[in-house]
Amino acid sequence: MADRHAVKLEIGGEELTIRSELPPEYTREVAAHFDRVLRGIRASMPTVEAHKAALLAGLAVTDELFQGRRGDADAARRLDVLATELTRALPSTRRGAASGSDGEG
Repeated sequence: MADRHAVKLEIGGEELTIRSELPPEYTREVAAHFDRVLRGIRASMPTVEAHKAALLAGLAVTDELFQGRRGDADAARRLDVLATELTRALPSTRRGAASGSDGEG
Protein backbone atom coordinates (compact mmCIF):
# COMPACT_ATOMS: atom_id res chain seq x y z
CA MET A 1 0.00 0.00 0.00
CA ALA A 2 1.31 3.44 -0.88
CA ASP A 3 2.12 6.03 1.77
CA ARG A 4 -0.78 8.22 2.81
CA HIS A 5 -0.17 11.93 3.20
CA ALA A 6 -2.10 14.17 5.58
CA VAL A 7 -2.68 17.55 3.95
CA LYS A 8 -4.23 20.50 5.78
CA LEU A 9 -6.49 22.54 3.52
CA GLU A 10 -8.90 25.44 3.67
CA ILE A 11 -11.94 25.24 1.43
CA GLY A 12 -14.77 27.72 1.71
CA GLY A 13 -13.32 29.11 4.91
CA GLU A 14 -13.32 25.67 6.54
CA GLU A 15 -10.10 23.97 7.63
CA LEU A 16 -9.87 20.26 7.03
CA THR A 17 -7.26 17.55 6.78
CA ILE A 18 -7.31 15.18 3.83
CA ARG A 19 -5.46 11.87 3.88
CA SER A 20 -4.54 10.64 0.45
CA GLU A 21 -2.04 8.47 -1.41
CA LEU A 22 -1.71 11.27 -3.96
CA PRO A 23 1.15 13.77 -3.72
CA PRO A 24 0.33 16.61 -1.29
CA GLU A 25 1.02 19.23 -3.99
CA TYR A 26 -1.63 17.65 -6.22
CA THR A 27 -4.16 17.51 -3.37
CA ARG A 28 -3.53 21.20 -2.63
CA GLU A 29 -3.91 22.08 -6.32
CA VAL A 30 -7.24 20.24 -6.58
CA ALA A 31 -8.52 21.85 -3.39
CA ALA A 32 -7.40 25.31 -4.54
CA HIS A 33 -9.27 24.88 -7.82
CA PHE A 34 -12.45 23.81 -6.05
CA ASP A 35 -12.10 26.71 -3.60
CA ARG A 36 -11.75 29.19 -6.50
CA VAL A 37 -14.92 27.85 -8.10
CA LEU A 38 -16.73 27.97 -4.75
CA ARG A 39 -15.61 31.57 -4.10
CA GLY A 40 -16.79 32.54 -7.60
CA ILE A 41 -20.23 31.11 -6.91
CA ARG A 42 -20.42 32.80 -3.52
CA ALA A 43 -19.38 36.12 -5.07
CA SER A 44 -22.03 35.88 -7.78
CA MET A 45 -24.73 34.59 -5.42
CA PRO A 46 -23.98 36.05 -1.98
CA THR A 47 -27.31 35.02 -0.43
CA VAL A 48 -27.06 31.31 -1.30
CA GLU A 49 -26.53 28.98 1.66
CA ALA A 50 -23.00 27.57 2.10
CA HIS A 51 -23.98 23.95 1.47
CA LYS A 52 -25.89 24.89 -1.69
CA ALA A 53 -22.89 26.91 -2.92
CA ALA A 54 -20.72 23.82 -2.35
CA LEU A 55 -23.17 21.69 -4.35
CA LEU A 56 -23.15 24.22 -7.18
CA ALA A 57 -19.34 24.28 -7.11
CA GLY A 58 -19.32 20.48 -7.31
CA LEU A 59 -21.62 20.63 -10.33
CA ALA A 60 -19.44 23.28 -11.99
CA VAL A 61 -16.27 21.22 -11.51
CA THR A 62 -18.06 18.09 -12.78
CA ASP A 63 -19.16 20.06 -15.84
CA GLU A 64 -15.50 20.99 -16.46
CA LEU A 65 -14.61 17.29 -16.27
CA PHE A 66 -17.34 16.28 -18.71
CA GLN A 67 -16.43 19.08 -21.15
CA GLY A 68 -12.79 17.98 -21.02
CA ARG A 69 -13.73 14.36 -21.69
CA ARG A 70 -15.94 15.43 -24.60
CA GLY A 71 -13.08 17.52 -26.00
CA ASP A 72 -10.69 14.58 -25.67
CA ALA A 73 -13.14 12.28 -27.49
CA ASP A 74 -13.62 14.84 -30.28
CA ALA A 75 -9.86 15.23 -30.68
CA ALA A 76 -9.42 11.44 -30.81
CA ARG A 77 -12.07 11.18 -33.56
CA ARG A 78 -10.38 13.94 -35.58
CA LEU A 79 -7.02 12.17 -35.25
CA ASP A 80 -8.57 8.89 -36.41
CA VAL A 81 -9.99 10.63 -39.50
CA LEU A 82 -6.64 12.23 -40.27
CA ALA A 83 -4.80 8.92 -39.82
CA THR A 84 -7.23 7.22 -42.22
CA GLU A 85 -6.81 9.99 -44.79
CA LEU A 86 -3.02 9.84 -44.49
CA THR A 87 -3.05 6.05 -44.86
CA ARG A 88 -5.13 6.35 -48.03
CA ALA A 89 -2.77 9.03 -49.38
CA LEU A 90 0.31 6.82 -49.00
CA PRO A 91 1.25 4.53 -51.90
CA SER A 92 0.27 0.92 -51.18
CA THR A 93 3.92 -0.12 -50.70
CA ARG A 94 4.35 2.60 -48.03
CA ARG A 95 1.14 1.62 -46.19
CA GLY A 96 2.65 -1.70 -45.10
CA ALA A 97 5.80 0.03 -43.86
CA ALA A 98 3.73 2.59 -41.95
CA SER A 99 1.81 -0.13 -40.08
CA GLY A 100 4.93 -2.12 -39.22
CA SER A 101 4.41 -4.78 -41.91
CA ASP A 102 6.98 -5.52 -44.60
CA GLY A 103 4.29 -6.45 -47.11
CA GLU A 104 5.19 -10.15 -47.10
CA GLY A 105 2.55 -12.60 -46.02
